[in-house]
Amino acid sequence: MAPNVHQILATLGYGDAIGNEVLGINRALRAAGYASEIIVETADPRLEHLTVDYRDMVDEVGADDLLIHHFSLGSRASRTAFALPARMALIYHNITPPEYFLGVHDQLVRQCYHGRRELTAYRTRCQIALGDSEFNRQELEAAGFDPTGVLHVVPDFSHLDVTPDSRVLDAYDDEWTNILFVGRLIPNKRPDDVIRFFHAYKTTCNPKARLILAGSYGGFDKYLAQLHAFIAALGVRDVHILGQVTNEALAALYDTADLFLCASEHEGFCVPLIEAFYKRVPVLAYAATAVPATMDGGGVLYADKDPARVSALMQSLTDDAAMADRVLLAQDAALDRLRARDFDGTLLRHVNQALSSPRRPAPALAFDFWRQFALADDLEEIRQYRPAAFKALPREDDAGPVADLGHRA
Repeated sequence: MAPNVHQILATLGYGDAIGNEVLGINRALRAAGYASEIIVETADPRLEHLTVDYRDMVDEVGADDLLIHHFSLGSRASRTAFALPARMALIYHNITPPEYFLGVHDQLVRQCYHGRRELTAYRTRCQIALGDSEFNRQELEAAGFDPTGVLHVVPDFSHLDVTPDSRVLDAYDDEWTNILFVGRLIPNKRPDDVIRFFHAYKTTCNPKARLILAGSYGGFDKYLAQLHAFIAALGVRDVHILGQVTNEALAALYDTADLFLCASEHEGFCVPLIEAFYKRVPVLAYAATAVPATMDGGGVLYADKDPARVSALMQSLTDDAAMADRVLLAQDAALDRLRARDFDGTLLRHVNQALSSPRRPAPALAFDFWRQFALADDLEEIRQYRPAAFKALPREDDAGPVADLGHRA
């Protein structure tokens, strides 16, 4: 009987790079004849029907099965996967260094720190550890994983093959020059630098330019306020912060963009760069971490964050049609190379390697791991179905009979 090959991850998101990769892996595994489930803690409501809860799979995963574990931040699903008897292949999507979030998001500082620390526990647990880029593979190798490999991200562009939102076209399809950045508004992506470069470009090169920032800022209200204060301090006009947008709006933004500008300092891959390639928007990006490998000879890279130099590059790409055409041809070639990669074949080779390699020793668990697992499950059930039970607990600052009983005890 053939082993099952399941995927496990903390959450399955709709439309994000990891979510699209998980769905692609699931299709490839099932097409190859494997029984395969997507095991999660949580999922976007639009994708829940494609998933199973990690607690329901504990007794279903056998020693001969393989778990493909998507590791980003530490989670209960991750720790459960560690404890299960199946072989494991780990896919590392990178964890942003926690120092980027100091003073902006204290909880994420802790999560990133503990996630990077927790990753090292899997060195002796995995049959193979894969990065979804060469940069991520190198991080795994530096952390002591062996063997390592790469399962390259091959983005699915179906979310851009939609009818563009006419309202976005009406707002931005005019004689102005549109500078676009797509990505979460978080510190490591340095939207503040994008704003700084745009300010220099608008002031010295092109007053009829606007900057459009499209991407979620959920959970980063403090950082968003800092960006607004920065914009006000610079006195720069025509900066449009849109937040997360629909696929139809995103397609329209790419259609109206004259330049994609990226200043990110830490990326494991950076899918929006490739989306811009697909939509034939010239890309200008900071040469950091995985970005040069992702662009693979397409677009234009810069290594100096001097606003005057970056704005001069922006002007060349927006004013010189011949240069822009050369850049687009290089982007087309890079995209062709990426799409020509045999994702399914590479995945199945890694799966076969993991299934045929000598089994790793059983992981060392705390003596009461499964008891604690059951207690956490019970607690979660109370939270979900009897939330009023928690409202009955006394507050720490309550005085009276409860405090007296504690004192007498």
